[in-house]
Amino acid sequence: MAHTHSHAHDHAHHHGHGHSHGPASPHPAQIAPWSILRMTVPARLAAAAAVSACLWGIVWLAMR
Repeated sequence: MAHTHSHAHDHAHHHGHGHSHGPASPHPAQIAPWSILRMTVPARLAAAAAVSACLWGIVWLAMR
């Protein structure tokens, strides 16, 4: 005999304990969808070069 267990889940309250941090404290750390630490060295260098180019572009536009 198969018994199906069906009930609604309220994910906004996380089983009744609600928000556990105060309004002034930051949210707890969450898993990032991407991380520099998981990138290969060439990818890190490419990302650093891209960020540097963007920042230099901003400086160049500001100096015009």
